Amino acid sequence: MLKSREEYLRILNASERELENLAEASREISWKFFGKQIRFYAPSFVHYESSEFRSSPIAFPSISITGKFCALRCKHCLGKILETMIPATSPDSLINTCKKLKERGSVGCLISGGCLPDGSVPLDGFTDAIAQVKRDLDLTIVVHTGIISDSTARKLKNAGIDAALIDIIGSNETIRKIYHLNAKVEDYDKSLKALSDSGISLVPHVLVGLHYGTLKGELKSLEIISKYKPAAVIVIVLMPIRGTPMEDIVPPTPEDITKVLVTAKLMMPTTPLVLGCARPVGEHRILTDILAVKAGVNAIAFPAEDAIQFAKAMGLTATFSPICCSQIFADLMPSKFNK
Repeated sequence: MLKSREEYLRILNASERELENLAEASREISWKFFGKQIRFYAPSFVHYESSEFRSSPIAFPSISITGKFCALRCKHCLGKILETMIPATSPDSLINTCKKLKERGSVGCLISGGCLPDGSVPLDGFTDAIAQVKRDLDLTIVVHTGIISDSTARKLKNAGIDAALIDIIGSNETIRKIYHLNAKVEDYDKSLKALSDSGISLVPHVLVGLHYGTLKGELKSLEIISKYKPAAVIVIVLMPIRGTPMEDIVPPTPEDITKVLVTAKLMMPTTPLVLGCARPVGEHRILTDILAVKAGVNAIAFPAEDAIQFAKAMGLTATFSPICCSQIFADLMPSKFNK
């Protein structure tokens, strides 16, 4: 296993040949701890269809407790991601929305929302409602937080959520220029500590290429994450969104994404690693997904058809699921995390 920061930095600057060798090493480590298997996830966030699986529009939808509102108006998003979510802007509406989802056959949902000016999602007023949903409806509930306090983390733990998701940004410059946020990397570190100390299953995200498509801060994000024994790590990728200030930014290359995946696996070999739902489409996605399989990821959300077939050709056992990919830790290691 690698130990020094210099070794990890070399991965991020690896040549094509070196990356092939590193991916093989990463893959062997993954197979050692998790076996030759891969899980493919397709929750209800977007429509998905492959030769073997299609998403359900209701199985695992996403809900925004702020509707379309976000104070930050980040350059890469501008609040447009919130427009794809079901709005539920009061505790009562959240409960009623979840009841209707349960009646229609949902097994769970992602609860998210836009940020306040301090980078937090206003979850405090919703924790009792979330607790009621868990108690009465027995849905799988994952919550995507922003910067979070100790008290809010404890409330979410007491509400019984199944996992907390949080994007970890490893560059102060990126936080300021892209997020328009007066915060620092240390604030994300403290948020991870708050969630970890609360005892919630923690599934942090690393957003590759957030800094105008270049690598900047991803290694720092992984270093911070590795301190807190996450239940899983999800790597997502800058996806240029039409109508945002970054719609014409060239996303990071599939090779750069693979470097981050390999770094994550070598840094945290016993932690499930996922290529998450946010990433570019088309040929970019096909190559990214195939390289991710080569690097030994444990799961991919909304996989390209070519990657599914490639995984099978490698002898991997493939499983499909309609829920959020954050639940990989429960799927792979139930005895460890679901006591």
